[in-house]
Amino acid sequence: MRYIVGLTKNKRLQRKSTQWMALAESQYRLTNKKQRVFATLSYSARSWDRARRVIVKAEHSSYGANPRYVVTNLPQGDQYLYDKVYCARGDMENRIKDQQMDLFAGRASSHRWWPNQFRQLLSGLAYTLFEGLRAQALQHTVLATASPNRIRLTLLKIGAVIIRNTRRIRILMSSACPHQELFRTVACRLNSS
Repeated sequence: MRYIVGLTKNKRLQRKSTQWMALAESQYRLTNKKQRVFATLSYSARSWDRARRVIVKAEHSSYGANPRYVVTNLPQGDQYLYDKVYCARGDMENRIKDQQMDLFAGRASSHRWWPNQFRQLLSGLAYTLFEGLRAQALQHTVLATASPNRIRLTLLKIGAVIIRNTRRIRILMSSACPHQELFRTVACRLNSS
C-alpha cells in the first residue's frame, strides 16, 4: 500500500532538519525572496515498527521559518511528491469543501435516502456547471479562481429585469450594479462558445 501523509512538527523532526532550515534561511537572506529546500530524512516515531522516509520542506520567507514534514513510501523525488502529490491532494479536499459548504452537499436533512441522494446529485451537477463556467468564461477575470459561492453571489444572485421576445432575451441591470462589465464579458464569452 502506498501513502503520503503530513506529520506534525516535533522537536526531534526539527532537530533532524536544522541544516536544511539554516540553508533556506541563508538563501532567503541573500535573495530576500521566499526559499524552499527539500530533503529526505529517515525518521521513526516511537509507535512505528521501523524508520520511514520523511520529506522535509524547509521554507523561509519574510514571515520566518515554515517547515513541513510528510511521511511517504512513494518512490518519486522530494519536491515532486510534496508539490504534485501531497499539495494536490489538499487542493482536492478544498474542492470537496467548496461543494459541501457553497453548494449544500453536506446537507442531508431528509430521513429518507432518495431525497438526500437527489440533493447530492444536484449539488454535483451544480459544481460541474460552475467548473464549466470557470473554464469557458471566467479565465483571466477576477473570478478565475473564485469559490462557487463568490461566483454565485457576484454573477447569479443579482437583481435584474428580464425581457424576452421572439428574437432575443434582454437582461436589464441596475446602473448601480458593481459587476456589470464582468457580467457582460462572461455573457459574451458564453454566447460565443
